[in-house]
Amino acid sequence: MKKTKTGLFITFEGIDGCGKTSQIRLAERYLRKLGLTVVTLREPGSAPLSERIRKILLDRNLEIADYPELLLYLAARGQLISETIVPALQDGSIVLCDRFHDSTVAYQGYGRGLDLDFIEQLRQRIVGKVTPHRTYVFDVDMRTSLSRRKKNPDRLEKESELFFKRVRAGFRKITRQEPKRALLINAMRTPTEIHDSVCNDLQILLRRKKLL
Repeated sequence: MKKTKTGLFITFEGIDGCGKTSQIRLAERYLRKLGLTVVTLREPGSAPLSERIRKILLDRNLEIADYPELLLYLAARGQLISETIVPALQDGSIVLCDRFHDSTVAYQGYGRGLDLDFIEQLRQRIVGKVTPHRTYVFDVDMRTSLSRRKKNPDRLEKESELFFKRVRAGFRKITRQEPKRALLINAMRTPTEIHDSVCNDLQILLRRKKLL
């Protein structure tokens, strides 16, 4: 794998219903207005193989055991990294990704209770040195999350409130463990206020990378 050059890798994380998908679209629009090249992706997905795996993972009619689920997520991520993320970063693009490895740690690690050391070993093998320059973790309480849940939830969205409480706690722990990379954002505010917080931090990142 070639070493990345001047690109910027930013991920958007949080429990279901946190508003991260809306915020990634606003961030993309903001960056494009600055004349920057932006590649926006979602996980799992955004590559042909990864999209096929996504359909399996979210199929509400399937039951998938915990470790096979973990491996499917990592397979989709590995393909996306090789096919899209690394080439985009090498071209100097800003890559925005709706979920990345932190979701695996939060959902499969803290949510499912899978071995965190094993998950880290898989990360080293599959993700390698492709680490986000910044991760925004959008935090909402459980009542807000549940109120935004789809009428026809997918396989993951059908999980219990207790499961999502563990996931939320996992995301918050990640931000405490890696404060220089992962920024906890209060997503209980208005979309505009949240977007302003993201943009303020983006400006710092862009100046640091001499892109602004």
